[in-house]
Amino acid sequence: MRVTALTANRITFARQLRQSSGLAEQKVWGQLRSGKIDGHKFRRQHPVGRYIADFACERLRLIIEIDGSIHARDDIALNDHLRQTELETLGWSLLRFSNEQALAQPELIANAIRDHVRTIDI
Repeated sequence: MRVTALTANRITFARQLRQSSGLAEQKVWGQLRSGKIDGHKFRRQHPVGRYIADFACERLRLIIEIDGSIHARDDIALNDHLRQTELETLGWSLLRFSNEQALAQPELIANAIRDHVRTIDI
């Protein structure tokens, strides 16, 4: 595999994001890492297309996004919608959760992943 400058920059940026993750993302990572949810392996701050997903499971083609309060802003919500549309065009599904949900109701994430698995043929 040939690594281009753009790819190298995205990898470096993804590493920086992993090192600076917030409490909600850290809690979700603790729940997803090492296949803890039914053996499904997720990657943290994983490049998908031209974006970097908070969490991605390649086998399920599933992205988990943890959104802070800034995502309630209209301009950010529009960008989120456009990003999601592009990722879905690439064959990925997206599940979004707020920081508050991730911290207070982590079972929502595990249940949503299991629900997603029931809807696909893997």
